[in-house]
Amino acid sequence: MNPQPLPSPTDFSARAEYGREARRRTPRSSHAGWTPPADRFDPVALLEEQATTRVPELVPIRHARMLVSPFTFYRGAALLMAADLASTPVSGITTQICGDAHLSNFGVFGTPERRLVFDINDFDETLPGPWEWDVKRLAASFEVASRNFGASRGDRRAVNLAVVRGYREIMLTAAGSNVLDAWYDRIEAERFMASVEAERKAKRIERRQLKSTTAVIEKARTRDSMRAVAKLVEVVDGEMRIAADPPLIVPLDDLHPAGRTREDDVAQMKQLLRSYQSTLRLPRHPMEEFEYVHMARKVVGVGSVGTRAWIVLLRGRDDGDPLLLQAKQAEASVLERFLPASEFDNHGERVVNGQRLMQAASDIFLGWQRVTGFDGLERDFYLRQLHDWKGAADVDNFDVTGARFYAELCGGVLARAHARAGDRVAIAAYLGRSDRFDTAIAEFASDYADQNERDYAAFADAVASGRLEAASTV
Repeated sequence: MNPQPLPSPTDFSARAEYGREARRRTPRSSHAGWTPPADRFDPVALLEEQATTRVPELVPIRHARMLVSPFTFYRGAALLMAADLASTPVSGITTQICGDAHLSNFGVFGTPERRLVFDINDFDETLPGPWEWDVKRLAASFEVASRNFGASRGDRRAVNLAVVRGYREIMLTAAGSNVLDAWYDRIEAERFMASVEAERKAKRIERRQLKSTTAVIEKARTRDSMRAVAKLVEVVDGEMRIAADPPLIVPLDDLHPAGRTREDDVAQMKQLLRSYQSTLRLPRHPMEEFEYVHMARKVVGVGSVGTRAWIVLLRGRDDGDPLLLQAKQAEASVLERFLPASEFDNHGERVVNGQRLMQAASDIFLGWQRVTGFDGLERDFYLRQLHDWKGAADVDNFDVTGARFYAELCGGVLARAHARAGDRVAIAAYLGRSDRFDTAIAEFASDYADQNERDYAAFADAVASGRLEAASTV
């Protein structure tokens, strides 16, 4: 990392010089391209190693989801890319990073003030580290996705450049802004839609993309606990229960050892929820007015499949006042093999603190807990609302103009997160106003998508040969 002493936060000139010195030491052009080392790891072996800490019967579902396409494989291959990024040049300027900044980990959600914002929404791998790693993973994700919908090489390059241009321009703006303006800056739905409308009027995107984006926003506003309850909960003998849909949703009653009663579950959950409340930010919290009803294990995502994830059904005033929380297992970040370990003993706390630092606004139910499982092993979890006005772009139906607009938007959002969590002045000084860093990362993204395709082919061969098991359903 950077051998120079860190400048004082109040010395803005020294912070800028710190970034320029980093540029002299690690030129922006040094980030270009990707060539795998001769002794590069076996990608299948790393995935096999990851599976050893996961629920065995769910691992084949993870493999099935990763097998769908090179893009879904990329989503589940954060560990592989972290291992590769560890050998790439870095400026030595660190910030809190997402650790898995691919394009599907961005979306809209509701703030505590009931505003709809667009931001990063997944922090399972968050850790302090090189800001370049997030930029490279994000740019490469757009290259992989653009190949998925058949974009030409020239169009893919334009999309990749848009990612980094969006990042660089917003970082430069943040570096030159008043302190609080940089901290408060965020993209609310109205601002997001105004940008889309401006792109349409300039004929840089089509009308159908404006309609699609409007639909995502409108749908997000309906995605709350009431809608989730209508989909996931049934009434059994007059009591609300999460409906079984094995193997994707399995109620707790069907998982615990023989001899354990529902009364045991209720008593343990009440204790755990009381302990979880101590990690919430508000001294007086609405959580106090909810009681435990039921819970079930639920398969989520792609890379996360096999880690333990639960949905917890709570009741407020009555059955017409439900709340669904998600409790998701937090293991050590995939970055911790290559960076200093987290300062937090509890990985749920690591995720929550990283999210609170990087997001413009976070869920008021965001907290953490350590739980002893039926097997006697302790595991860390973080909790949040299952649905809180959440929405995401339909990446499977992108075209070039939509992808380019979305790429620039995601790059800017990532820059805002890094600007809050690290030294925006130093990073901006390193980037500069030319497109040298942009072109270097665009080249890296193209080369790394080639690597992803090679790894995907090796993965598919491992499934075909029986080395890895993939479920027949995802």
